[in-house]
Amino acid sequence: MEDFLKPLQITAYRLAKNTAIPQTRISEIIKGNRRITPDTALRFSRFFGNSPIFWLGLQNEFDLQEEKVNKDQVLNKIKHYSSNTD
Repeated sequence: MEDFLKPLQITAYRLAKNTAIPQTRISEIIKGNRRITPDTALRFSRFFGNSPIFWLGLQNEFDLQEEKVNKDQVLNKIKHYSSNTD
């Protein structure tokens, strides 16, 4: 939301009011404590004039980064598949 709220000078309150999303949900999304759901993506896309896929893509990127950090040790133990049987 740093890329949208601050540059556009939109408060979390205004976003909540204009999208009919509870302000607590907006705050939790901003803090990274709550996911952007399809419902939220549809509302954000209508308000900001972009695609709901954009918002879900941002959420997926965030989720992947979080999971990568959390699973780094496990992932580092996985060897890349090779068709060579040597």
